Amino acid sequence: MDPFTKLTGVVAPLPMINVDTDMIIPKQFLKTIQRSGLGSSLFFEMRYGDDGAEKADFVLNRPAYRGAQILVAGENFGCGSSREHAPWALLDFGIRCIIAPSFADIFFNNCFKNGILPVVLPRAEVDALMAIAERGGETLSVDLERQEIACPDGTTIPFDVDPFRKACLLGGLDEIGLTLQKATAIDAFEQEHRTRHPWLFA
Repeated sequence: MDPFTKLTGVVAPLPMINVDTDMIIPKQFLKTIQRSGLGSSLFFEMRYGDDGAEKADFVLNRPAYRGAQILVAGENFGCGSSREHAPWALLDFGIRCIIAPSFADIFFNNCFKNGILPVVLPRAEVDALMAIAERGGETLSVDLERQEIACPDGTTIPFDVDPFRKACLLGGLDEIGLTLQKATAIDAFEQEHRTRHPWLFA
């Protein structure tokens, strides 16, 4: 998992509440266990028409937002089923930070496990960032170490993040990475266990 330290990128607005995981990545794209390649299917039903052509009015199809790395959304983002393909699709598209007043719990947890920073802010501050995003082509700087978002006019907005999750993102550590940090101790335990109980391995 790539570390998340400081991200400066184009911000895109998605002023919708209750964006569920089926909207983020529809069920027909859940057959793969590969984390790459899902970005093209992100928000599939909103991005494409029945003929497969892009819908020009959808935000991520507009020229100003095609390279967006930050998404500002409404309440309860990521609700619905617990599919981990949702953060996979967002990450593969290039989204590394989502800012919203609230998130569904499972989606919120899955973001941290996949290198995406979900930021919870009061509605008034989300509305202010949404207004910046709606101008088109604007950038925000999200500094995880300092826990603040820098706006184009130089003002900053602080945010809270769990210290353990923050450390994992800064270090690029998912659950496997955390376990591998203890690899020497695990190997030593296994060797001792094999020596003390050889009959278990006969």
